[in-house]
Amino acid sequence: MEKQNHSVVTEFILLGLTEFHELQILFFVFFSIIYLAILLSNLIIILVVKLDPQLQSPMYFLLVNLSFIDMSLASFATPKMIGDLISENMAISYEGCMAQIFFLHLLGGSEMMLLVVMAIDRLIAICKPLHYKNIMSHCICIRLALFSWTTGFVHSVSQMVFIGTLPFCGPNVVDSFFCDLPQVIKLACTDTYVLDLLVIAFSGLLSLFCFIFLFISYSIILITVHHHSSSGYSKAMSTLAAHITVVVLFFGPCLFIYIWPFSHVFIDKIVSVFYTIFTPLLNPIVYSFRNKDIKKAIIKIKTKNVSSRSAF
Repeated sequence: MEKQNHSVVTEFILLGLTEFHELQILFFVFFSIIYLAILLSNLIIILVVKLDPQLQSPMYFLLVNLSFIDMSLASFATPKMIGDLISENMAISYEGCMAQIFFLHLLGGSEMMLLVVMAIDRLIAICKPLHYKNIMSHCICIRLALFSWTTGFVHSVSQMVFIGTLPFCGPNVVDSFFCDLPQVIKLACTDTYVLDLLVIAFSGLLSLFCFIFLFISYSIILITVHHHSSSGYSKAMSTLAAHITVVVLFFGPCLFIYIWPFSHVFIDKIVSVFYTIFTPLLNPIVYSFRNKDIKKAIIKIKTKNVSSRSAF
């Protein structure tokens, strides 16, 4: 115990995605392009919604929040991961590692709750269309968005309270491209069985409860949509399919990492890449660029820009 008190880990070594140099170069180019695409696609959504008066509705307000979270979720670890692919120094400070854990759970928890809020928005829009504008007022939308961020913050702080008290005296090698609770907890110089259960309780069950709520909500919506045949409801069905796709893509990896007990390091890396990099890229494609209103808004903005240049 005395050795543990005086031997304190000040940094962690991230092993990254692969040790093969050829793959590192390939991954560097590939993920650099993917990361740039994430930033550009989500920025386009935010700008289009802000610039087009026709998109000033609760659904698109929440979509802007989702795009901002996606950009942040892709940025908390991806830039360092890309840099590590061409660098020999793959160390991260203890403070940097804790910061990655904090922002991962802040953004992940916020997105979970935001997806729940977006499901509630669609539930009200389809099941209570005449009262939709009164129920989902701008003030309510802001409160719901703040609630999502608050939930993520509380969830993240609860994780940090537990891991912040753990002693780390070595080893300090994290077999991943960023710090996350399951990998970092294994390096603690103490028995972490109880803490592992708490991680499942806070992270795994939060993911599971949100997923179950979303499943029930979308089941109700599907039943409601099934009993209508108007063009308005066919449009709602198209939007609903996009929502369900995003939910499955986001919650599937989270449930695998925090609940599935027989995880493997290689599979964990693939799953981590999926929900921290590919999901933020797929969200704009699934939610927005398949959306007719978004497409019209983009074309309208392009036309205005061309007209303005022609005038000069």
